[in-house]
Amino acid sequence: TQAVQTFTTRRIQQRLEATIEIPPLAQTAQKVIKLRVSPDATVDDITGVVETDPALAAQVVSWAASPYYAAPGKIRSVEDAIVRVLGFDLVINLALGLALGKSLSLPKDHPQHATPYWQQAIYTAAVIEGLNRAIPRAQRPEAGICYLAGLLHNFGYLVLAHVFPPHFSLICRHLEVNPHLTHSQVEHHLLGITREQIGAWLMRYWGMPEELSTALRFQHDPNYRGEHASHANLVCLATQLLRNRGIGSGPRSEVPQSLYDRLGLSREKAESAVDKVLEAEAALRALALQIQPAA
Repeated sequence: TQAVQTFTTRRIQQRLEATIEIPPLAQTAQKVIKLRVSPDATVDDITGVVETDPALAAQVVSWAASPYYAAPGKIRSVEDAIVRVLGFDLVINLALGLALGKSLSLPKDHPQHATPYWQQAIYTAAVIEGLNRAIPRAQRPEAGICYLAGLLHNFGYLVLAHVFPPHFSLICRHLEVNPHLTHSQVEHHLLGITREQIGAWLMRYWGMPEELSTALRFQHDPNYRGEHASHANLVCLATQLLRNRGIGSGPRSEVPQSLYDRLGLSREKAESAVDKVLEAEAALRALALQIQPAA
């Protein structure tokens, strides 16, 4: 099975490289990636990068000033936002997620009743942040990568729309009339490839951390136990819990106990983390609208 999976992945990679015009990595994202892997990176470094991108700078400041973080006093600068409210780790991953997300435009077509792209991304990242805090410290995966995986978990959706525009509308219509099917089943049937495969491949192509591409690739497999399993399992749990509350696409389903056990979480703690996020729904929706204004 492993050999078949490896072969299939390689074929997908060759096909994508040969036939697809891959969007270049945004300049801001390139700078942030360099900082992310540098052990000597400082608050001044990330402040400098964010400030050179006015849209990103405005985003970071408004993020820190949001009621979701309830910061005391006025946020006057990017440095203020990082030092007083958000912290280095969150800002570097937030900046990277936003820069990558903005590298591809949102498709005009989408399935009816779908949760808007950025709203779903922010809810998922926030739930992952809460779940990660509830995991016993010794078992916790790296919080920054997990938050980034939440922001980018549906990135393959943007790539699908960019790469297969004629098929994308067809996928949207199939999803509308088959609410009992997952998007992966529909995409595999129509294209022979899923958004998770494409998103994970593009992360590797752009040289992003392996934990991130694994989290994207196996985010719908509650039984995944391979390398970097905790990152993929955490995204899987967050998206499934949100889907069961009507956020995201696809059928609702019972979360297997084995998934909670592997992450060291109880059902009660996990549901409580989702409750806390949904209590701040208005604040999170406002953050999403800053990135993706209502049409």
